[in-house]
Amino acid sequence: MPELPEVEIVRRGLAPALAGRVFARVDQHRPDLRFPLPDNFAGRLRGREVERLERRGKYLLAHLSGGHVLLMHLGMTGCFTVREPEPRRAKPSMPAMVNDAGAGKHATHDHVVFHMRGGGVITYNDPRRFGFMMLIPSNELSDHPLLHHLGIEPLGEALTPAYLAQHARGKKVALKPFLADQRIIAGLGNIYACEALYRARLSPLRAAATIAAKTGEPNARAEALVPAIRAVLEDAIAAGGSSLRDYRHADGELGAFQHAFCVYGREGEPCRRKGCGGSVRRIVQSGRSTFYCPKCQR
Repeated sequence: MPELPEVEIVRRGLAPALAGRVFARVDQHRPDLRFPLPDNFAGRLRGREVERLERRGKYLLAHLSGGHVLLMHLGMTGCFTVREPEPRRAKPSMPAMVNDAGAGKHATHDHVVFHMRGGGVITYNDPRRFGFMMLIPSNELSDHPLLHHLGIEPLGEALTPAYLAQHARGKKVALKPFLADQRIIAGLGNIYACEALYRARLSPLRAAATIAAKTGEPNARAEALVPAIRAVLEDAIAAGGSSLRDYRHADGELGAFQHAFCVYGREGEPCRRKGCGGSVRRIVQSGRSTFYCPKCQR
C-alpha cells in the first residue's frame, strides 16, 4: 500500500491538473470502489472548482467550492493518470497505461474519469478496488472517523523528540509498530519505519518506552530518530517514491527509492553500513514484515 512519500508525489502530480480547475464532467463506470461512491457523485462534482489539493496522512483531500471536500484513498492498487490538452503536455506522449478517453472506450479498471474544464482528463484506475472516494462537508472534515484519530504529519514542525518521547513513555509495544501507528504519526507506514530505524541504529524490537526517560523527556534515541524519519521521507520523495508493485506517478512513471532501501525487502543480504558485517533479518510484528540488521541496530 502506498505510504506518505508515494501519496505526496501523487498529490504533487495531480495538483497542476486539479487545483484551480473546474469539473466539466465526471464519468463513473461502476457504483462502488471499496465503498459505494457518493449518491449522485458525478452530478455533485460537476461545475465545482478544486480550490486546493492537500494530503493528510495517506489521504488526498480536494477542497471544493460549495463547502465540500473530495477525500480520495489509493488503496493497494489505485493510481491516477493525467492527460492534459496538447499545449499542456510536458512529453510528446503519455505512457500506454493511460486511458485514451477520446477513443470512446474505457479500460477495464478505469473506474472514475474526471474531465476538467479546459480539456484535462484525470483517470482513476484500480484493479483490486481497495481505494475509495468520499464527499465530506468541509465543516465536518476534522471530526470525520477516517481523519480525527490521525497523529501528526512527520514532515511538519510537530514531529519533535519531545513529542515521540511523550507518546512512548511507559509503552511496552515494540518500537517499529509504535512508529507505524497512524494515531502517533500519520502516513509513516511499514517500509519507512523500517528504514528510519536503520538510519537511527535502533532495533525495531526494543520497547517504545526506551526512547524516553522515566520523566517523559526525550533521550538520545529519540533525538536520533526524528531526523532519521524526516530524512528517509524526504529522500523517498526526492527519488519519486518506492514502486514495489502497482504504484506509479500521475504521469505513469515509476518511483526509484526501492533501489536505495537499506533493509526493507533485503532479508539475508549484507548490511550496507560500512564495517558492520551483519546481514538483514526479517521478522513479523503486528502482522507486518520488519527488516533490520541485528548487529548494528540496538
